[in-house]
Amino acid sequence: MLLLGTVAGGLPWWTHRRRRARVRVTRTIEAWPTFAESAGLPGSRLLSAVVDRWGWSGRLALRRGQTTTQAIAAAPGIESALGVRPGAVRVEPDPARANRAVRRVIETDPLAIPVTWSGIPADSGRAPSILDPIDLGVFEDGTPIQIRLAYRNALIGGMIGSGKSGVINVLLAFLVACQDAVVWGIDLKGGMELGPWAAALGRLATTPAEAIALARDALTVRDQRTANARARLWEPGPDGPALIVLIDEYAELPDEAKETIESLSRIGRAIMVNVLAATQRPTQETMGGGATRAQMAIRICLQVKERRDTDLILDRGSWAVGWRADLLDAPGKLLLSDPEHKIPRIGRSYLINDAQVADAASAYAGRPPAIPVPAGQAAEYTEVGPSQGRHRVPDDRIDPATDADRLLLMVLCDAPEEGTTVAELVEITGMSRATVYRRLRTHADNGNAVQLGDGRWRCP
Repeated sequence: MLLLGTVAGGLPWWTHRRRRARVRVTRTIEAWPTFAESAGLPGSRLLSAVVDRWGWSGRLALRRGQTTTQAIAAAPGIESALGVRPGAVRVEPDPARANRAVRRVIETDPLAIPVTWSGIPADSGRAPSILDPIDLGVFEDGTPIQIRLAYRNALIGGMIGSGKSGVINVLLAFLVACQDAVVWGIDLKGGMELGPWAAALGRLATTPAEAIALARDALTVRDQRTANARARLWEPGPDGPALIVLIDEYAELPDEAKETIESLSRIGRAIMVNVLAATQRPTQETMGGGATRAQMAIRICLQVKERRDTDLILDRGSWAVGWRADLLDAPGKLLLSDPEHKIPRIGRSYLINDAQVADAASAYAGRPPAIPVPAGQAAEYTEVGPSQGRHRVPDDRIDPATDADRLLLMVLCDAPEEGTTVAELVEITGMSRATVYRRLRTHADNGNAVQLGDGRWRCP
């Protein structure tokens, strides 16, 4: 009875609601000449409209001499003329005619609720390849956001809380599963962002010295491949995997590492040594005079505060032609600019939770293909933690006064079977007891430390 009552009462309401929407849109079409004048598109005509659950779409005929670029730039004026919320109007060019555009009015945001990541789609048992497109999320119309990282550098930008970590996690979930790619990570926040992925990474640098060494070794790999390349493009495979250098918070890199990364970004794409950088605000000073940023073929722009930040991440003049990243209003909402996506379309990256990150990192732990660095040019490393290609520290760069956290891991790995006490760790590392406990919990979560009985700790 309840079901029948719901259907009987809801169907007329839904039908009436759709009818009212159609009437409203019909009136908008009739009044469009007046709206067009005030919106800055005089002489344009709204030809037709289709109503859906999120709003409505219409085909816009432009006056002779008007372009879709002008229509896109006029989106804020159209919003004002129609009396809708800021950011509700989307304008896209018609691929068939230069004097036509498709205008969409989003009355109810389809991306208001996060879209949960459901894992990597299975492909007949075949492992994913770096040559495959990566499903990053969905656009407002429900189509998938797919990007291709092969032979390209990428930049991820957005203010604090905009969802950069979520985007990085979705990309990493795909990359660590590839049998023809390996990721070297740089996270100068002590591994807070990339630490959970450490077991599935080829290398992870968490100090400035490690970052410099990692960047130098990546440059060595690039030079070695360039000298031995037999074709214009490097063919990635298990014996010669693509190398992705992932940098979280590029601005924190020491200048020496930035110079090396700039060289990688300029000459490295063809032989599959690529850079994936994330930063809050890629200014010219941050990105080494803008040379590194100029080499980023893929730009992922999340929410920013100011118009100029949109232009910094995407390109100069982007905001004026419709790339309104300042109107993105939720973590994970983004604008994607790459060779396949040249029109401003709002999307949202998948939401991947901590448990899914842990599962993915565990599933592919120790599986990254090896990338040899020529003898005599690689830095000498000491394994710290379980030997699964995770934390490695240059022997000549371990300084107890400046690298206490790395020293903490070394002490844990040298501890006897019964482990070592927190008091001993405090005395050796020079860190406070609270800091030692905090770092121990982090390393335990990453699988680099275990707690034994009586408050003793050691490496697994």
